[in-house]
Amino acid sequence: MQKLLIAATLACAAQFAHAADAGKIIFVAGAAKAGDRPAVEGSQVQEGQMLSTGADGYIYVKTADNGLFILRPQTEARIVTYRIDQRNPANTRVKFELIKGTARSKSGEAVKHARQNFRFNTPVAAIGVRGTDFTVVTDNDTSRISVFSGGVVVSGFAGACRPDGAGPCEGATSRELSAAQRGQLVQVTRGQAAQVVEESAPGAGQPAPARPDEPLSKNDGNEAKVSVEVAKNLGLNTAIDAVVKPGPGIPIDPGTGNPGPGTPEPVPEDPVVKPPVVVVPELPERQAIWGRWQQVGLSTPTLDYSAEGKKNELIALNGYFALFRTPGMEYVAPNNGVIGFSLRGSEAYVITEYGGGAVTTSKASLANGVLNVDFGKRSFMTGMDVITKDDTVRMRGEGTVTADGRMYGSADGRRGYLNLQGLLSNERGPSGSAATIFDGRIDDRRTVNGAATWR
Repeated sequence: MQKLLIAATLACAAQFAHAADAGKIIFVAGAAKAGDRPAVEGSQVQEGQMLSTGADGYIYVKTADNGLFILRPQTEARIVTYRIDQRNPANTRVKFELIKGTARSKSGEAVKHARQNFRFNTPVAAIGVRGTDFTVVTDNDTSRISVFSGGVVVSGFAGACRPDGAGPCEGATSRELSAAQRGQLVQVTRGQAAQVVEESAPGAGQPAPARPDEPLSKNDGNEAKVSVEVAKNLGLNTAIDAVVKPGPGIPIDPGTGNPGPGTPEPVPEDPVVKPPVVVVPELPERQAIWGRWQQVGLSTPTLDYSAEGKKNELIALNGYFALFRTPGMEYVAPNNGVIGFSLRGSEAYVITEYGGGAVTTSKASLANGVLNVDFGKRSFMTGMDVITKDDTVRMRGEGTVTADGRMYGSADGRRGYLNLQGLLSNERGPSGSAATIFDGRIDDRRTVNGAATWR
């Protein structure tokens, strides 16, 4: 009897844990259900609750951390898990499942701080995020993912990537897509590896259309039009113009269009709502900023290290130079392709060591600089001439590139090679730009320390 009571208690606890609120329905149109009942605006969506739409149905869900989960017509989906721990984001767990149809996911604040714990499953694919606002269309065999802002990492279910897993599946078979890759999407077909394809490539069909009032980012190529109901629930400011029309049977003055003289007072009808145009703000591209934070001789620092550290993210620091990244839209490296950059700005110094501990520092210049990034291999190679007052020395560097655009390269003490740290950005458009700081040994007595901007 005691065992039965314990089992019943555990089952009850599991039921209540499963029924935690994951979000709130803020808009419904057409045929739409939450579980076995019609979806109702203002009602809570519970973890694990099935959401479905008919041929004309739409459901907008505002998640617990102010994200958006939108179902378009002929769609079945559910929020499997939505557990937020603001004090310790490592404990946050978020998981969506799209069974069929078209859905859009716009990350909330908690997800942005715990991207490693976010998963969006389809019948054939696992989707992780880099920030992000994306749309998925799927059937039982093929999924296609397009990105409005930020980026995604997508993998088919194989090996260690399983539907019951959590977080993104990253590895040799995964593919990444950023909003900067216009006209492309990630496609996963059952039994095949994920691949980046053109939007026009054959796949699981076209996504169901968005309603005119679906919040859109600028990358959609349209202004965002949000209905008053949705705008209220999203916390957006709106203006409602109440238009009072004459009641039935009241004569109209043809000259003015107003009720004629002697007619009774007009009867107010329900306000006619004019949906306002609301532009969803888009984050600026993150920029790379470098400067000399130490004084060299009589030359004062070119960068206030303390001030920059309060407003920007420190990426790297060496003898004389610091590299920061500004806030904004996260950079997501492409899956493939090679980009070559040329040197556009630099500052460098040669440090010479003499016997007895004496050291001199002299300014040098850089020329003939090249930086080649191979995104498919996640690697880079660079080279430049260091021009001193006595000679010209060719220095080289090589290393790895991460998904968020950071570059790391170690010389391991080799002469003629550079220890390099850098950052890629989309500041100058799709081709982007780069910034690096470096140091390296020229010969037995001399080392070089510098920074460079690449376009």
